[in-house]
Amino acid sequence: MAKKHTTMQNNLPILIFATNNQHKVAEIQSVAGGYFNIITLKAAGIDIDIPEPYDTLEANATEKSSIIFKMTGQNVFSEDTGLEVPALNGEPGVKSARYAGEGRDFQANIDKLLLNLEGKPNRGAQFRTIVSLILDGKEYLFEGICKGKITEDQKGLQGFGYDPIFIPAGSDKTFAEMTMDEKNSFSHRKKAISGLIAFLGK
Repeated sequence: MAKKHTTMQNNLPILIFATNNQHKVAEIQSVAGGYFNIITLKAAGIDIDIPEPYDTLEANATEKSSIIFKMTGQNVFSEDTGLEVPALNGEPGVKSARYAGEGRDFQANIDKLLLNLEGKPNRGAQFRTIVSLILDGKEYLFEGICKGKITEDQKGLQGFGYDPIFIPAGSDKTFAEMTMDEKNSFSHRKKAISGLIAFLGK
């Protein structure tokens, strides 16, 4: 049974974040502090694995926020993120978390991506995030993009996912070599959440 929360706390709006990924919770909390309060699924008393059945980031983000909104009737947001590599026809894209299989194994995903890129001169890539916000029953979408390139070797121990092999444009560090603040200065996820924050501030 989901727990009911008020819509405001400390004069800031409260949004349930429809994810079980604690890395994403930490990243977005580092951006959202002072703008809105995040209720995690665990804090909301929700223990489900939300499906990502569609072939676009937009549809998957909508699916996740819609499921939690239907369960709780409360304001909610979700996000779906993909790493898009033109030399691989946009892969892994919407399948980024499961690129090497349903186990969501970060290292296996990285190994597969580096293997598939071997010998390809174009190592350009971009992270793209779609945020779906359901506020008072109506959905709003926000996008964030970070362009960069894929390294040949892993570097750094911070972050998660493909962070050890992605260098954002304008930097010589991978995301995994950056502090949270450094990563947020480039981050696709921060750009999408900044759009949500601006919307809430209107």
